Amino acid sequence: MDAEQFRRAGHAAVDEIIDYFTNLESRRVASNVSPGYLRTLLPSKPPDEGEKWADIQKDIEAKIMPGLTHWQSPNFMAFFPANATYPSILGEMYSAAFTAPAFNWLCSPACTELETIVLDWLCNLLHLPASYLSTSATGGGGVIQGSASEAIVTVMIAAREQFIRRHCRLAVKNKLSQTASEVEAEDGEWRLRTRLVALGSEMSHSSTQKAAMIAGVHYESIPVDVTDEFALTGRGLTEALQNLTRRGWAPFYLTVTLGTTSTCAVDHFKEIAEVKKQFPNVWIHVDAAYAGAALLLEEYHELTNGFEAFDSFDVNMHKWLLTNFDASCLFLPCREPLISALTITPSYLQNNYSSSGLVTDYRDWQIPLGRRFRALKIWFVLRSYGVNGMKDHVKRHIALGDRFANWVKDEGSDLFELVAPPRFALTVLRVKLPKEKREKTTARLGTSKVGTTETKVDEGLASNDVFPLPNGADKGPHTDMLTRANAVTKEVYESINATGDIFLTSTMIKDCYAIRVVGANEQTDEQHLRKAFEILASTTREILQKLERKAEPE
Repeated sequence: MDAEQFRRAGHAAVDEIIDYFTNLESRRVASNVSPGYLRTLLPSKPPDEGEKWADIQKDIEAKIMPGLTHWQSPNFMAFFPANATYPSILGEMYSAAFTAPAFNWLCSPACTELETIVLDWLCNLLHLPASYLSTSATGGGGVIQGSASEAIVTVMIAAREQFIRRHCRLAVKNKLSQTASEVEAEDGEWRLRTRLVALGSEMSHSSTQKAAMIAGVHYESIPVDVTDEFALTGRGLTEALQNLTRRGWAPFYLTVTLGTTSTCAVDHFKEIAEVKKQFPNVWIHVDAAYAGAALLLEEYHELTNGFEAFDSFDVNMHKWLLTNFDASCLFLPCREPLISALTITPSYLQNNYSSSGLVTDYRDWQIPLGRRFRALKIWFVLRSYGVNGMKDHVKRHIALGDRFANWVKDEGSDLFELVAPPRFALTVLRVKLPKEKREKTTARLGTSKVGTTETKVDEGLASNDVFPLPNGADKGPHTDMLTRANAVTKEVYESINATGDIFLTSTMIKDCYAIRVVGANEQTDEQHLRKAFEILASTTREILQKLERKAEPE
């Protein structure tokens, strides 16, 4: 392909991308192809001679589109969003053209320096502590990772090595005397490694547990309670740390969350910061992959109170902040533990700039060596939308989410109940059983408010038959009701997704099967959420009526 052919092909590709975005709403949201569909459409080997771009481009619509789930669709309300916008796409085009692996400053100074600058911009916009800036006296700064999961693996490695350095080599030598041998120190290190424990709440994303597997450490899940709205509390953390320490384990890392996957719960950061004073060697990482975007808004700035005590923070611009995947922004108040854990400098990577200490080499801030010019698309997005445009984007979706939750609580009060408070454009609901069955079963259970408070019931949150009863309670009727409600909710969820009109995801919360609705795509508006509510309501009524007919005596 020569320059003129590329020009024509580029224009054709851009036109097709624009048409794709323009007509997204008319497409089925989730792909319904069968596994292996593509192998039947493609030849068993590549062509011997090159093909014309026009012929290649035709296969995008004919062969690739059927196997795509359209994450940019306004009717995509599953998982969390993965926004892509025209400015971010342009950033990818330039990045692909420049193709600089950018593992150190010398490879392409602009790649490194733009990343440092735009992440300092973002740090200030999110109201993070000043120590997270690259210019801070503590040696902080930000780095773009591939995903929040990758960020967690990276900081867990840093936390592990920092903990080992602090608690093993120095401790062993102090204990055995200044003449302790290197062998003795190494033996102590390996004994300690077998006792290391990483922690997360039971609502933490599974990436923390997976990171523990990769890091070769144990993982402990800390229970949370519905009365705390599924958030990790200082009390719960203290109990877990004390219990582990008593049992001879060495807790060294914790993931706390701003916006858990299942319910968008916000852990109690100020309480956890106080616990950190008692356990200063536990690295605390804030996973704000999705909901961290809300920190753009002044009304959520108070959520960062306590962050100055933590060791790292990560937010995905590729979720809610209009930047296509991948753009996960990791911040640290001190870069030294990360660099110490990950720096290896063979002769072929040595250069005067790196040796001078005057430049940043981001290869030492991540697990891979090479890296893409991802800062470019972030720069394009921030400049194209501006701070106010980004704020309006997030604020609009939060308002739409509240509107949807109110429809569920008001118009849908006979069909649904909220399993958790609506937050950050996420509504989590389940199907109610028919009223007469609920009344009979509740009478047998008594008037206990297990699983919620009266205030939350008044607000439309799930009543006492949703979550597991405490030990000693009569669980028979409750278990039966929960099982039946779960089955009905699951049937509603699967029936809706089978149509392809909208796409939702489900979750399990304390053995309660629930449906998640997230309306945070750039193109999603009130009409799309209204459509989703009406589909949920009509499908639920149809399934409940079907069950009622089956239950009628013949």
